[in-house]
Amino acid sequence: MEVNIEPSWKALLAPEFEKPYFRSLVQYIHREYASGQCFPPGSLIFNAFSQTPFPKVKVVILGQDPYHEPGQAHGLCFSVQDGVPFPPSLRNIFQEIESETGAPIPQSGNLTRWARQGVFLLNTCLTVRAHQAFSHANQGWEQFTNAVISLLNARKEGLVFLLWGSPAGQKASLIDASRHCVLRSAHPSPLSAFRGFFGNNHFKLCNEYLTSHGQEPIEW
Repeated sequence: MEVNIEPSWKALLAPEFEKPYFRSLVQYIHREYASGQCFPPGSLIFNAFSQTPFPKVKVVILGQDPYHEPGQAHGLCFSVQDGVPFPPSLRNIFQEIESETGAPIPQSGNLTRWARQGVFLLNTCLTVRAHQAFSHANQGWEQFTNAVISLLNARKEGLVFLLWGSPAGQKASLIDASRHCVLRSAHPSPLSAFRGFFGNNHFKLCNEYLTSHGQEPIEW
């Protein structure tokens, strides 16, 4: 099956693309995009893979599904296009970074700058129907992204996984914590940020781990 994805990822995931569940998922997504508005644009569904090729991955941040309002989602979890107002979770992420590092809150919520430094910004589901959160859940995306996480776990060493909230935290079972750094906390959503996201020091701890393993820290 032909999937428009960055070459290093495509080579590693080729067996996954031939599995029956993924074939069914592709058919479902084609129908959804043909019948109504969905996000992100089709060309950006695999944008996280394009911006952070497999050899460059140093950090993994796991989101849930894309933003479901027009102009927001562009294939990187928590990120929005330039000029789009910050969603509450992203604003809380920037607030935590400012608290930890002193870096001012940026003008743009476009996190491509992180992705190009090796931060793999993966959503559990890669697509969504307009105005309907989780509308493409349980169609096969979760199985695919579990395979991606398992591949990163097996083929890389010394990654940092930032798992925020219960759904992301459940992915810890796919990760060997003796070979990677797994940082878990509450989600940055306004509903939970004050229950353990604020003050988690994840951005500082991430960079300390990278530096201790001979890697360049992330410029958050």
